[in-house]
Amino acid sequence: MRAEFKWNPGAKEKWNGQFSEAQKFLDSEVLRTTSPYVPFRTGALEHSGQLGTVPGTGEVIWNAPYAVKQYRNTAESRDYDPQRGGMWFERSKADHKGEWLRGTKKIAGGG
Repeated sequence: MRAEFKWNPGAKEKWNGQFSEAQKFLDSEVLRTTSPYVPFRTGALEHSGQLGTVPGTGEVIWNAPYAVKQYRNTAESRDYDPQRGGMWFERSKADHKGEWLRGTKKIAGGG
């Protein structure tokens, strides 16, 4: 399962080194704030996000073999924790996108 934010094409040249730090921040924040939304039985699926992601690349990847099935073909809540369930990135983005953007802009020097 992959989650991806796309930057404006000219952003890298404009922001130079700040871009890299901003991207690392964004990737890490997506993992951190999305973690409570990921289904949890043994913790392997949640942990696969940390193993599959290299902060700064712009891709957050949950690489467990069953991640796509869990993401697309499961209910958006669980009896043990109503926040955990399918479509975890989309639900986290709906709740945290503003925080992600504010923090990223601050690091990148944007307004």
